[in-house]
Amino acid sequence: MKSDYVFLLIDDNSIDQLVTSQLLKKAVGTAEINIVNNGLEGLNWLNTNYNKLEKTLIILLDINMPIMNGFEFLAQYNSFPESLKNKTQVFMLSSTLNNNDIEQIRCNHSVKTLLSKPLSVKNFEEFI
Repeated sequence: MKSDYVFLLIDDNSIDQLVTSQLLKKAVGTAEINIVNNGLEGLNWLNTNYNKLEKTLIILLDINMPIMNGFEFLAQYNSFPESLKNKTQVFMLSSTLNNNDIEQIRCNHSVKTLLSKPLSVKNFEEFI
């Protein structure tokens, strides 16, 4: 996998954060991996950093989080400028088996696909 990406991992589980970031580091080496604990922190990160992005941003987004969940994040994300969304890929990263969640993900134009936890780097590489 190329290392010309910046990653934003939005997940409240510290074990999942560690596992996902280690898998990404193993696959992409020195890529920048930013970690926040919920959707609100993710929005704050985007507000602070989106004008500085020179590489493609890949957002790995959990669904169930306190304060602001993944779907609430996506509702706010849609109000960001097209210039950001054009250089961003959003992947839901979840262990959900809930059919409503899965259908909501499939219908969201901002989400590229649903990836299962733990992240399979091989499967992930096929999408980016």
